[in-house]
Amino acid sequence: MTPDSREFRGWTRKHMLSLGELSREEILHVLDTAEGFKEVSTRSIKTVPTLRGRVVVTMFFEESTRTKMSFMLAAQRLSADVIDFSEKMSSTQKGESLLDTARNIEAMGVDMMILRHPAAGASYHLSRQIGCCVINAGDGTHAHPTQALLDLFTIREKKGRIEGLNVAIVGDIAHSRVARSDVQGLIKLGAKVTLVGPPTLVPRAFEQLGCRVTHDFRRVLPEMDVVNMLRVQSERITSNVFPSTREYVRLFGLDDEAVQLCRPDVLIMHPGPVNRGIELAATVADGPNSSILRQVTNGLAIRMATLFLCQQAAAA
Repeated sequence: MTPDSREFRGWTRKHMLSLGELSREEILHVLDTAEGFKEVSTRSIKTVPTLRGRVVVTMFFEESTRTKMSFMLAAQRLSADVIDFSEKMSSTQKGESLLDTARNIEAMGVDMMILRHPAAGASYHLSRQIGCCVINAGDGTHAHPTQALLDLFTIREKKGRIEGLNVAIVGDIAHSRVARSDVQGLIKLGAKVTLVGPPTLVPRAFEQLGCRVTHDFRRVLPEMDVVNMLRVQSERITSNVFPSTREYVRLFGLDDEAVQLCRPDVLIMHPGPVNRGIELAATVADGPNSSILRQVTNGLAIRMATLFLCQQAAAA
């Protein structure tokens, strides 16, 4: 029986590792749960006692602004005690393994670990070796489930549905954990996904995921309900994958001229941080069709929902 074919009987997962292992019903359950938590941030007192007495540690082995702050604030809004683990001040600098570090932290009474790590599969490895909840905040180029969930939440909120929508994901697909997670979630919820970028960053092999692949951005723009622009991840690119930044911007950047090819109500997204003038012109990033800041706001609600559901499953 596949994950998508089993009957949904309530949330039972203590870890959030990948959208690939979630069913359509489980994804929708997270989105629905986040609807309730989004309202908390509009109150004068922005906390609820849901995780009071629980201890959450953030373990980020890669630099992060949005994701780390979003998780920390989400845990604080749920009244958890939050510890920010610093790799630079830790024993990993002295040769201690990730697993030994995690086990020592767990021994101090931690209930949940939020892990970002450059190695694909790091969160899976920990989840099988320790007893507390593990939340994947991004592992290598593999997965970033809560980013995909907040993208899905934003699309549903703005468009009223996901099923049947045409969604383009544009840019550095090959190095993007966001793209992989987005594709898994969008296809499970019935969207039609088109991956766009230069052949070196969007090989035809991605069609095996159930997507269409094209290298002609301007041609497909008029069809799209949603355009999700990805950051060019120069820190992950080890060779020259396109002739020049200027050439990339000309072919795959979303500027005012390209927006004119889109539907009037097109939804423009970006996981951040934005390289203004490369993926998006400043006027587009700040324009009426952009939902970049809404994605950040929705990320807090999604991460509150994720922490709540995983801890609830662990306590069951």
